[in-house]
Amino acid sequence: MPEAHLFSLFLAVVSAYLCGSIPTGVLIAQRLGVEVRKVGSGNIGATNVARTAGKKAGLLTLVGDTAKGLIPVLVVRFLHLGETTVAATAVAALLGHLFPLFLGFSGGKGVATGLGVFLGLAPYAILLAFLLFLAVFAFFRIVSLSSLVATAITPLFLLMLAYPREHVVAGLVIALLIILRHHENITRLWKGQEPKFTFGKSSSPVA
Repeated sequence: MPEAHLFSLFLAVVSAYLCGSIPTGVLIAQRLGVEVRKVGSGNIGATNVARTAGKKAGLLTLVGDTAKGLIPVLVVRFLHLGETTVAATAVAALLGHLFPLFLGFSGGKGVATGLGVFLGLAPYAILLAFLLFLAVFAFFRIVSLSSLVATAITPLFLLMLAYPREHVVAGLVIALLIILRHHENITRLWKGQEPKFTFGKSSSPVA
């Protein structure tokens, strides 16, 4: 790979990581006087923000976390830096959310940021995954279960829709990272202890 391409790859990955590191949920909840890392599940994602700081805050967090995954991928696509750089950027943005520089490398679980990443990386695949998420959520009303099922199936959708190999590899890495970050939820699901989603103030140990 030419030196200029290596530099572009490095710059894209670092920028995507920093963008992913922006603690959207923490910032939004703080504006409302809520320290989201100390209430509810302690997670910085949209689900816990919605439960502890309200629906509007949760929705804003969802949009912000999705955007910080989507924007870096779209920028790299716009600059035509190649599929390898696009795939690496997607993974880096997610890693920023999972292990954010600005929060001591302790971040969220990656579902919303993963959604944004996939919207830029493989929009048709993520549309199918989103429909699957809605179907599972409508039946079980459990966010973590719906997210895990949709995440696990997304790499298969990439294969089915014949996305580039780099995208499929990135999809597998992203799915694995998100699933690993949900290990506590998986344990509760296995024990039948994962609560169903409801809006409002709550300290339940949820996603």
